[in-house]
Amino acid sequence: MISANINTWRNLNQRIKSASAALLVVFSIQCGAANIEGKVIKVADGDTVTVLDADNKQHRVRLTGIDAPERHQAYGGESTKSLRDLVYLKKVTVESSGTDRYRRILGKILLDGSDVNLEQVKRGFAWHYKHYEKDQTLEDRLNYADAEVWARQQRLGLWILESPVPPWEYRKDQR
Repeated sequence: MISANINTWRNLNQRIKSASAALLVVFSIQCGAANIEGKVIKVADGDTVTVLDADNKQHRVRLTGIDAPERHQAYGGESTKSLRDLVYLKKVTVESSGTDRYRRILGKILLDGSDVNLEQVKRGFAWHYKHYEKDQTLEDRLNYADAEVWARQQRLGLWILESPVPPWEYRKDQR
């Protein structure tokens, strides 16, 4: 009887430890993906901004789901200007999904509920970054892909060029 109770206790204890570990993982993921609210105080390029939160902490944010031309690349300046026109000195919400290797926050920027990342693609100033599309929701994946096709068909922004060079290829050639 005593050994049966000990085994039952051990099984229960192991289940509690497993459940606690699972909760800790879920809590950690949710904390890492917290939203940031603040004012955009800098636009570095067509897919990177700095947001100042209410505690005066600066957050460098890399827009997820898109890749914009580099500053010295064709349409790099226009892409930066487009993003600046959209968000500079405006209050935004960043839906964070983690950080990248440069310690930038990866996020979708919302301005009054509208997806700024998607708007950059719609305007023809960014590619849908399909290499990382698995990190997007299915809905975002489809919306961004459709927006790029539409911008290409309308020959908006960089799509007026005969053969625009994707930024990931431009970066590879610069190395």
